[in-house]
Amino acid sequence: MLKRLLPAVSLMLCAVASAETAYVTDVLRLGIHAAADTSDRAFDNLVSGTAVEILERNTNYARVKLADGREGWVRSTFLVTTAPAAARIVQLEAKVADLEGAAVAAKAAQLAAEQELGRVTTQFQAATGSTATIEETIERLTAENRAYEERFESYRHALPLPWVVVAGVVALVAGFLVGLWWLDALIRRRHGGFRVY
Repeated sequence: MLKRLLPAVSLMLCAVASAETAYVTDVLRLGIHAAADTSDRAFDNLVSGTAVEILERNTNYARVKLADGREGWVRSTFLVTTAPAAARIVQLEAKVADLEGAAVAAKAAQLAAEQELGRVTTQFQAATGSTATIEETIERLTAENRAYEERFESYRHALPLPWVVVAGVVALVAGFLVGLWWLDALIRRRHGGFRVY
């Protein structure tokens, strides 16, 4: 039973180890072959930096799977676990291009935000200025109102001289006319309704 389990366990370990990703080194073009010892003619050439999935590996050769699903054998000495410099440069250039695009977008967003801030600041200053003007007007009108109230209080129990003179003249004229009417009425009563001059 132990003899039967040992091959199964070794196959499982190979399957787990076979999920490792490797890259074709940047030294040369690597031929991929159908034969395990690469004695046949290569059906394709892998360029430096091509990612392959290692399905099986021995000392000299490795069975690999390409991104398009094809499988074949290559010399394992030309496989490395880190991407070669050329592939890393391409990846880094792509990242730099993305970052430059993001930087341009960020600068545009910053410019738009600064313009919006300037607009809002201008509106705030205008509103603050008009608020100050309104407050000054309110203070001025409050002071004028207080002055009118004080003047009104000082005149509450006093009559202005022109009004007193006009009222006196009106009273005199009215008194004179009433006196004439009363005198006329009295004379008529004495003389039987006739007016005597």
